[in-house]
Amino acid sequence: MDEEKKSQSIGKEIRDYLIMFAAVIAVVIVINQVFLINARIPSSSMEDTIMVNDRIFGNRLAYRTEDPERFDIIIFRYPDHESTYFIKRIIGLPGEKVEIRDGKVYINDDPKPLDDSFCPETPYGNFGPYRVPEDSYFVMGDNRNNSHDSRYWIHTYVKRDKILGKAMVRYWPLNKMGAVR
Repeated sequence: MDEEKKSQSIGKEIRDYLIMFAAVIAVVIVINQVFLINARIPSSSMEDTIMVNDRIFGNRLAYRTEDPERFDIIIFRYPDHESTYFIKRIIGLPGEKVEIRDGKVYINDDPKPLDDSFCPETPYGNFGPYRVPEDSYFVMGDNRNNSHDSRYWIHTYVKRDKILGKAMVRYWPLNKMGAVR
């Protein structure tokens, strides 16, 4: 009789662990599909803001109630190959004219260039002008001379519905953990 109870107890314990394991997996899947996007940075296009091999979390709900803003760092489906995710900074908003002259970014013919002093270098060359469609964004990497971004794509703009989330927190490497700006 003791062997039978012991066997039932072990079986119940295994079942309880399996249920707990399944619940944890379900919660992680829901969090990853609904709330967060996990990204590993594969290139130097966002240096010095985000470095190669950094790991970040993006907020999938960030743009449910608000529109993306200039300088937001977004994770999105690459317009020329939508199975690939990219991460870049928003430069041009819907309806704006974006032009790069002598390495400076100008919006809507404003004589004063954007303050993008967070970039380690200014882009070489002249690009544009680009007219951003109403449902889209013009994006660039912070490492302007080493970034494959809106300036070079076949499909120049990121459509709003292709934005997966707003980059929020770097969690790797641990010594650089913190907000992404």
